[in-house]
This record gives sequence, C-alpha cells and structure tokens, in this order.
Amino acid sequence: MSFQQALLGLGVLAAGYAALVLWVYLSQDRLLFLPDQPGRSVKATPETVGLDYERITLEAQDGVHLDGWLVPSPEERAVVAFFHGNAGNIGHRLDTLRLFHELGLSVLIFDYRGYGRSEGEPSEVGFYRDGEAVWRYLRRDRGVAAERIVLVGRSLGAAVAAHLAARHRPGALILESPFVSIPELGQAIYPYLPVRWIAKYRFPTADNTARCRCAVLVIHSPTDEIVPIAHGQAIFERLTGPKRFLELKGGHNGSFLEDEATYRAGLEAFLAEHLPAGTPMGDRTPDD
Repeated sequence: MSFQQALLGLGVLAAGYAALVLWVYLSQDRLLFLPDQPGRSVKATPETVGLDYERITLEAQDGVHLDGWLVPSPEERAVVAFFHGNAGNIGHRLDTLRLFHELGLSVLIFDYRGYGRSEGEPSEVGFYRDGEAVWRYLRRDRGVAAERIVLVGRSLGAAVAAHLAARHRPGALILESPFVSIPELGQAIYPYLPVRWIAKYRFPTADNTARCRCAVLVIHSPTDEIVPIAHGQAIFERLTGPKRFLELKGGHNGSFLEDEATYRAGLEAFLAEHLPAGTPMGDRTPDD
C-alpha cells in the first residue's frame, strides 16, 4: 500500500468517525427520551390494580399541562412524589403504585412533558420545571408539609428528583438505579465516543444529591445492565447527611419486583427512621 493510499484510508476512517459523532450529537433527544416505548397511550389506571385515584392536571411555570394521578392511602404516613424513568408512561407503573400503597403511602405520579397525555416536548430544563410543578401542587394546592413529602426517582427520574431536592427540603429522597450524570453514563456506554464533550444534556444527579439537606436512600443492583452499580455507590459516597444504601438483586427495570421482599424491608426501615407522623392529606389546609 502506498503512502497516499494509507492517507486516503485514514481520511475515510476519520470522516466516518466524524459522521458517527455528528449523528450521535444530533440524535441525543431520541436516544435519551423514550416516550413512545412502549407507547404514549395510557391503557391502564390504578383501578386496574384495585386502587382509588384522582386524575389531576399540573401546570408548569411555562404553561405546559401535565397529566397525573393522585393515589391516596387511608393510612397515609407520607406522600410520595414519584418520578419515573425515561420510557413509557404512568400506566406502566402500576406495580410501583401498589407497593407504595401497601406501605401506607399516598402517591402523586405524573408524566413528564411529551410523555403519556402530557403536553410539550421533553427536555432537561422542561423536566426540572415539571418537578417544580409537582412540588408546588403538593405544597400549595394540597397543603402537604415539606417534611412529609418523599421524592422518589427511578433511573432518569432520580436525576429530576435530586434536582428538586437540592432546591427544597423534602422529608426524604429515594434514588433507584441512579446515574452520576448523563455524560458519565454515556462515556461508559460509548467509550469510543467523546460523550463528555458532545453531551447536550447533563442531568447531574450526583452534584444535586450532594447538596440535599434531607435523608437519602440509594437503591441499586450489582446486576443492573444499564446503569452500573458504581454510579449509585459514587452518589452515596458524596452524601454528607443521613444516608442508607440498599442493594437489590435483578435488572435495571425490574429489581424492585424481582427482589420485592428486600425492597419493601429497605423502604420500611428508611421511612420509619426519617418520617414524622402527620395529618392525612384530606384534613390539611393549604400552605403558602
């Protein structure tokens, strides 16, 4: 092979690599936000698993309307604001609602903008606005004391919950299968790409969680096939306040069901230690 041919070959490889990097950069929305997998249609409700619920509409600061459910517990010990992962909608989270309800927790669950029946298009800033709408609804419209709100985020939702907890002071924060940040996770998944340089989205879970002033429970599985447990451990190590780490068995999306007994026991112990007794939601007066 001549020198000129070698240079040509290297040029072709460089051009191909540049094209791949450009494609990844332009495709980040489709790679990160998955509202159409398995679909946006909400085909099941809490009634499917025998739970009463109230359909609610939240309004974000920029006017986007979000669809959600409020599932009350007659033995309410706290109110969970649940932030789901990057795929599907609230109709795919009925097992989570059942588990929380059986633990005596009322639950507010909602779909981010662009998911399910919610308006708008997904974005990092938009998701943070959605989180603020949840907090505002519980505090002002429902009169829930801040110390009786538990923010629970799973996977991408952990990043949204952590952002909210860093700016307010909930009773507790629970992170399930969290990642340190999108650039850190993306670099591990695509080590041959300059992900840290081209990432448009940050979702810095670890940075936000480190600023939280509430008790934090980190839940992760060593067999998580999407987010390595090292991410959860790194987040845990940076915490300076009250904290617990709960290790489950199972995969990224189903460990809370695959290891349900451990999950229940871990939640119960954490909540018993950090949540005060309070007044059921329906008997409260709204806060400012």
